[in-house]
Amino acid sequence: MRYNARVVRPVCRPDIENGSVVVEGDIINYVGPRSGAPPGRDVELGDAILAPGLVNAHTHLDLTVFRGRFRGLPFFEWIRKLTEARAALSPGELLDSARDGIREGLLAGITTYADTAPNDAPFEAMRELGVRGIAYREVFGPDPKQCESSMRWLREAVAAMRAMKTPLVKVGVSPHAPYSVSDALFAEVATFAKSEGLPLATHVAESEDESRFVTEGEGAFAAFLRGRDITVESRGRTPIDVLERCGVLGAYALLIHCVRCDDRDIATIAKHDCGVAICPVSNRTLGHGAAPVRAMLDANIRLGAGSDSMASNARMDTLHESRLALGNRAGDHAAWMLATLGGARALRLDHLVGSLEPGKQADLASFAWGADASAPTRADFVMVAGRTLVRDGRPNRAHSQDAD
Repeated sequence: MRYNARVVRPVCRPDIENGSVVVEGDIINYVGPRSGAPPGRDVELGDAILAPGLVNAHTHLDLTVFRGRFRGLPFFEWIRKLTEARAALSPGELLDSARDGIREGLLAGITTYADTAPNDAPFEAMRELGVRGIAYREVFGPDPKQCESSMRWLREAVAAMRAMKTPLVKVGVSPHAPYSVSDALFAEVATFAKSEGLPLATHVAESEDESRFVTEGEGAFAAFLRGRDITVESRGRTPIDVLERCGVLGAYALLIHCVRCDDRDIATIAKHDCGVAICPVSNRTLGHGAAPVRAMLDANIRLGAGSDSMASNARMDTLHESRLALGNRAGDHAAWMLATLGGARALRLDHLVGSLEPGKQADLASFAWGADASAPTRADFVMVAGRTLVRDGRPNRAHSQDAD
């Protein structure tokens, strides 16, 4: 199949006017001018930009149903309310929420999802709807005494998920955050991830509350844990330092947020070649500030953009997140890079996706030429691994091999 568009945007090299991407099965075998494309059946995408599928480097698909809820609360109260609300949902409701999140993402051109959740819903929804992604199983345990039971639960959950993994959807692990995971549990999860070859992701350096908790052993999180008879003490110079000491950074971790990172933290992240998922809209919504994006790019950190959950965002739109993160400091090509190849590098999937290159997976998305950059991103056509999931701006519910 030859997919033809006014502009083909490989991302890894300059745009190609009147270009074609030729797909055989689930693999790209040509990217270039239409005039030089090998013979094939033509699919005309018209006055459009044909690009790699976008990458959402961090989301919580099972929380889509909570869009707009709990706004305006302090971070500690917000996260407690959200945790309680999720616990009240049935497995079926969580699955429906995750499905809704993926459908929304597909219509914005997102083909790859890095999701963290303590349940099966996002993993099941990604497998069912034919998208690509990593389902990081979240684990909690702020009390060192919980470490053994938390690890037993995690091993059982991961084993069950791995029995159902697919070529498109990988299984990972996610010790939630420094305020909900003890040093002992961080170290055990890191060892488990390294020994089993599992991707690891964790929320870190997101808020002032978290930094106070780690550096001073004080604040709302500390008071809450002390109320449960859990000892809280200062644990390190910064949250990044704690992760390094516990061996988490040595597992090539995906570090989510990284708002409160100084130059030393950035150097530490770069030294360990970790990925970072920034979430500009969520961080702004919750009043956390903005990650030091320019310093991270200058340090050649594997940087991608994520939406976070819809509980702290209005829409799932990776290209919008990328433009917001970069502001006026770079041209739009840099935003496309962050939303595609940047996210793929952060997830260590760039050998498969993130750019249009022969030999890579056929994950494609097309967008109307000249669309307003300030408007929500909308895709007219979306393909994952050679299967059309969006056609003419609508979900292709058949999810079958192209029959254009």
